[in-house]
Amino acid sequence: MREPNQSPPTRGPLRITVPSRADGFLRQFTAVIGGPLGRRSDPGRIDPGFFSVERVIILMTTVGALLMLLAKNPCRVNGWGGNNPYVYACYSDWVPLFSARGFADNPWAPFSAGAEFEYPVLMSTVASAVASVVPESVANRSLLYFDLNLVLVAILWMITVICTVRMTGRRPWDAAMIAIAPGIILAGSINWDMWAVALLAAGTLAFARKHIVLAGVLIGLGAAMKIYPFFILGAVLVLAIRTGKFRTFWITAGTAAGTCVLVNLPYALAFPDSFMHFFNFSSERGAGFSSFWHAWNVVAAKNPGMPIFEAEQISRYGLVLFFLCCAGVALMGLLAKRTPRLGSMAFLIIASFVMVNKVYSPQFVVWLIPLFVLALPRWKEFVIWMAVEIAHFYGLWNYLDSFSAKDPIKTFPEVGYVLLVAAHMIMLGYLMYLVARSIMDPRKDPIRAVGQDDPLAGELAGVPDRFTLRGLLPGAKKDKELAGSRQ
Repeated sequence: MREPNQSPPTRGPLRITVPSRADGFLRQFTAVIGGPLGRRSDPGRIDPGFFSVERVIILMTTVGALLMLLAKNPCRVNGWGGNNPYVYACYSDWVPLFSARGFADNPWAPFSAGAEFEYPVLMSTVASAVASVVPESVANRSLLYFDLNLVLVAILWMITVICTVRMTGRRPWDAAMIAIAPGIILAGSINWDMWAVALLAAGTLAFARKHIVLAGVLIGLGAAMKIYPFFILGAVLVLAIRTGKFRTFWITAGTAAGTCVLVNLPYALAFPDSFMHFFNFSSERGAGFSSFWHAWNVVAAKNPGMPIFEAEQISRYGLVLFFLCCAGVALMGLLAKRTPRLGSMAFLIIASFVMVNKVYSPQFVVWLIPLFVLALPRWKEFVIWMAVEIAHFYGLWNYLDSFSAKDPIKTFPEVGYVLLVAAHMIMLGYLMYLVARSIMDPRKDPIRAVGQDDPLAGELAGVPDRFTLRGLLPGAKKDKELAGSRQ
């Protein structure tokens, strides 16, 4: 008898899930093209010709990249000076950092004694490498620096999409959400975050295909860009505890940690002060825009009875809250009747980090979109989420523009900013609730609804449970007796 966590055996190509047929929200919009794909069709088992799913989604990503360029074009044409980045919502860190952090004079400025570049070492390497190919003879060097970074982001976006197509099993069309995501179009070119996103996607694909050493290397490189790719190892640990296959976890985690150390150690030894600047900056900075902490402080400044959180307090409280969230996700993973999917737990862990962190930069949505696709690929929720994020995105820049507005009547109201921050955090919290519900009730899981178990679990897929906390749930004993009687 097949174990409850094992997927049924398959032979030959799988019939893939078509959104126009499987997603009730999209099905409503197919009337103009003749309705959803017919049920007698056989997608995935017939040759689609040139226009395979992957190629179509790459074309969609190309369109998305062009829209990203158009979104930033007002600043490309009018410059990034003054309030232009806020008025046109085309802000990017690349242009001001090119001059302010010394890249214009020395492309490898972060790798020098006394340098103050507030990013991890691998991100510093990318920033310097791009700066090194900008010729001194170019009239507008900062514009070329921006354009080169944007081209690289477009390539990384495509890598993320291709990796997602190849690790979604019977649901490759889910990657279309990443290809046309307004959150990536608007925020993907603010900073270098797309490097970490692509490395994590590649690492997750390697893990899904049982290349755990390669997965660890890629996750470690991603963590050397931004810390958050490391958090996926927490989801791997929960799977390892349930299945008893700790070897998979230790190899992946050990390789990831070793890779990150090897990347950071030479820089830390050569330039210890410059290396520590990132950590000092992170601990000393106050509440960042769009975070819960900043919105709270904005309200508290108008209400003398409310406390204002300082940087040290936010760091401490944020760390405690994140630890509690991780413990909650782990507990949920061990209580679930069925082994939770890696994508679901990874989304919950990283979304928790974003929610309680002192910084919730607009580009952090770029971290979450690919994880949402792996956790809960439902178009209705995705569209609503993106609509909320678009409103928050433009509201933030209007709020920043209001700081220097001469006419107080035309300024963006603080209450509007606070409400938009609350809206995008409440929306993310709602998505977290839906993902948690799908873990506790697999019938709500769109991935498992099409007959898949966990396409990301790799060596841990289909392994029977060795340890769970299901016995603590009400009715667990009765379920166990019922299962025993069926055998």
